[in-house]
Amino acid sequence: MPGQLRDYFVVLPDSAAGAAAAGQLPVPGEAAGRSAAPDATGPAREVGDTLTVAHPSGRPWIVARPLVRRVSQIARGSDALVLIGPDRVPDAVLAGILEGARDRTGLERRLARLPGLYHVVARLSGQSWIRGTATGLRRIYHARHPAAGTIASDRPAVLARLIDAPLDDSALALRLLDFLPHPLSRRPVWRGVHETGAGHGLALPAAAPGTAAVPGPTEHRWWEPPPGELPLAEGARKAGDAIAASVRAHVGGLDRISCELSGGLDSTALAFAARETGPASLSLLTVAARDRYSEDETWARRAVEAAGGTPATATRNTHSAATRGRPSAPALDHHVIPAGDAPYFYADLASTAAELNDEPLPVAPGRARAELLLGRAHATGSRYHLTGYGGDEIFLGLPHAYQDLFHDSPFTAWSHLGGLRHQLGWPLLPTVKALFDRSTFPRWLAGAVTAAPQPVARTPLFSWGVRQSLHPWLTEHATALIAEEFRAAAEQAEPIDPRRGRHVDIDGVRMGARHFQAMEDIGMTIGLPVAAPFYDDRVLEATLAVRLPERISPWRYKPLLVEAMRGVVPDALLARTTKDHMASDEHQGLREHALELVELWTGSRLAEHGLVDARRLLRLAAEPFSPVLVEHSISSTVAGETWLRTAENAWPPPEPSLPTTPSEASL
Repeated sequence: MPGQLRDYFVVLPDSAAGAAAAGQLPVPGEAAGRSAAPDATGPAREVGDTLTVAHPSGRPWIVARPLVRRVSQIARGSDALVLIGPDRVPDAVLAGILEGARDRTGLERRLARLPGLYHVVARLSGQSWIRGTATGLRRIYHARHPAAGTIASDRPAVLARLIDAPLDDSALALRLLDFLPHPLSRRPVWRGVHETGAGHGLALPAAAPGTAAVPGPTEHRWWEPPPGELPLAEGARKAGDAIAASVRAHVGGLDRISCELSGGLDSTALAFAARETGPASLSLLTVAARDRYSEDETWARRAVEAAGGTPATATRNTHSAATRGRPSAPALDHHVIPAGDAPYFYADLASTAAELNDEPLPVAPGRARAELLLGRAHATGSRYHLTGYGGDEIFLGLPHAYQDLFHDSPFTAWSHLGGLRHQLGWPLLPTVKALFDRSTFPRWLAGAVTAAPQPVARTPLFSWGVRQSLHPWLTEHATALIAEEFRAAAEQAEPIDPRRGRHVDIDGVRMGARHFQAMEDIGMTIGLPVAAPFYDDRVLEATLAVRLPERISPWRYKPLLVEAMRGVVPDALLARTTKDHMASDEHQGLREHALELVELWTGSRLAEHGLVDARRLLRLAAEPFSPVLVEHSISSTVAGETWLRTAENAWPPPEPSLPTTPSEASL
């Protein structure tokens, strides 16, 4: 059965109806694939096993099917703490967190000592507290079950099944945009399912004494971005330690691991950080580019040569936790995948039916490429695969930040902008006008989509985001739904941060983390855990804590990452200032896979929902080099179509209810 959910957890109320809802949860079958977690120890580590954590009453509180994640749990009296993440947290650490926490604030203060990669589920004074991560890599959803009341989960599709929720055409229409800004990105595609905002948690109160009535859920903010006050050197130490801790949390102690080594700075940094954890074997995988002017493969080979040397090859970085007591260098093998083996974008579109993502994700047209790379990594015997996803969003810095810098240090900002204007070709007067613009976030959001052509490349970017043009193949119905959603959101929208640059930076990180879910799900399909350590909350916090003019610069490429990895990555590799792109592969993919696109638009599900003009899409499939497709990306529409076909066939046939004993791990 395609599109089955491979891992999830739910948090249930303490009631007979909540226990009954546990028996209605989807059960992954053999079609989902069977593989062991990286270290199959402890309860419920084998695929298909269910871990149940009980309320004090004995009824199920948490039901989890962790495929590659580990569940750490502890209880003290009626209070309990459960962490779901990449590694097992020792009982002594859990005890230190729970025993000193009198409320949510105290709990979060202690949780900040750990890498920021976990779903947190806690029970304090009878109230359940559930939250994901500030980066949005781990999210929380909730829905009102007709009998059980509020149920929370990390997977909206699970909740949709439990409450028999229909799809929401307005939310589907929004997903046809190239990207969704805050707060519209929180709009689940099923009616009656709600997403808790990143940086916020969900409180589920217990029933009042002597009654069966349970109050509704409330959201509380648990995370605030730190002030940008640290000098670069101090911030680099914190960022380096956070990266090292995140990498260790994923692959520490594993004997065989792999890394994507594109040759870019992000993947190179992670490859060397992974090397520091001391695996017996480290496989590095590079996909050769078709573009003869590409530099990635050359830089990747240089990195492998440097990493294959003795420990003395690189200067030691004594301030980084990753460099203390470093074990012997692992055995390295470098796999260069020939360019001819790499599928173009839009290849094998039917394969997207293998995973039911939380929502349509614009990365879907590149799934065949990702599956090739992960399949080759899996063939090496790797037990965990690391990628450099998130490096651009975390470390690159967007021009919008100069609006913040101009507010605090106008002369410094103008000096930096001189270099930026020279690089991007921004005219003087439009740049000055944009700098002095003081439009509010709600006003910007109300006009963030338009039927006008895309802004030209030389348009200064200092606003709350990027204005988007509606794709010409969207129907009037779709455009009306989108316009109404933006209008309604603008009426009560608040920015993530009062400052534009910080708002855009954090929103970009959360958008990228959301998209990375597609990679994680592909990895689960083939049995290989996949991670993006840069999306750790601690890495984001370390980045935002650095003074803005030192964190981004028109004259230096990712200066914070460079300084954070100095001594771990050889200086010669940190000197790279270029970045390759694959735009040609995407455009060529439209031609190579035109017949697949024709098949996709024939009997289009999006057209059945009245959201796209299938005839126009069919014409564009026959004209892959049309100027329309140069100006407008079709990726999000392809993603919406393939996701919709998967979602309508997502559920396996009903199976017997899950037992609550003896597999129960009662707290």
